[in-house]
Amino acid sequence: MPLIKKKLNAAQRFVLLEKGTERPFSGKYLKPAKSGVYVCAACTYPIFEANAQFDSGCGWPAFDQAIPNHVHFAEDTSHGMRRTEVLCANCGSHLGHVFNDGPTSTGKRFCINSIAMDLKKRK
Repeated sequence: MPLIKKKLNAAQRFVLLEKGTERPFSGKYLKPAKSGVYVCAACTYPIFEANAQFDSGCGWPAFDQAIPNHVHFAEDTSHGMRRTEVLCANCGSHLGHVFNDGPTSTGKRFCINSIAMDLKKRK
């Protein structure tokens, strides 16, 4: 895993490094942003454009697509479920999961922990 560029607090370490999940409806990025880019909270690598975000009502920020090649996927069979885990392509940190039930033409719903990312506004 590449060097983490930012010191992480305990909650961020739990989600990003230990594959945890923040409580639903507790994150700061539930409402879609109008512009900017979301970056990995561990290494600041761009992962989602703000215009890909939508309100899914699931309790976590949702996106219909990631920045191409900026996330990787892994099978997750924890908790008796079969899901697709979303990882930062740069540092390998856990971001959330992706599901094939999205409402847009991509058919995807990236369900991402707010604590796993930071929003960078465009100038």
